[in-house]
Amino acid sequence: MADGSQEITKTGINLNSENDFNLLSRYFLDNIHRYRENIVVPKNLGPVAIKSNEEKLVERFFESCGFKSIMSCVIGYGLGAALGLFTSSVNPSVAPDAHKQTAREIFREMKTTTLSYAKNFAMVGGVFSAVECVIESHRGKTDWRNGTYAGGVTGGLIGLRAGVKAGVFGAIGFAAFSTVIDYYMRGH
Repeated sequence: MADGSQEITKTGINLNSENDFNLLSRYFLDNIHRYRENIVVPKNLGPVAIKSNEEKLVERFFESCGFKSIMSCVIGYGLGAALGLFTSSVNPSVAPDAHKQTAREIFREMKTTTLSYAKNFAMVGGVFSAVECVIESHRGKTDWRNGTYAGGVTGGLIGLRAGVKAGVFGAIGFAAFSTVIDYYMRGH
């Protein structure tokens, strides 16, 4: 050791030796995938099954922002259609002229109201879900702030159709509503 060589005496590896250095560097740097046959998984909460690549692929698809947005759009459309059908059947329609409405006119009006509600709910659900998923992916956290930020963006975008002032009020209102819903749904 007095000559300056860096030897590891217990293992017999000489780091100044070109051959030993190459063997070590190949072992640590070349083999990126180290396969283990005996993986120890703690079983505190019951048996744990290791997922296959196909299961991971399906899970990744169902947790993607695109899938979440499309599902929110479809569910929002269905919910909006149901709510629109209900409100159109309860809402008394008064014709501008004194003639009695036919069943065809009533059904046409119900269809218009139902489709209007369905499209609006689909748009709100899709935009909110997409924005929340993007924010969550960017932040890397799942907490109440994601819903609040997404509510602000969604409310602002919806309100901007009526002007800047309506966009600001829409952002504040939707963000507050999203925060309250998140607080209630997370059980705090």
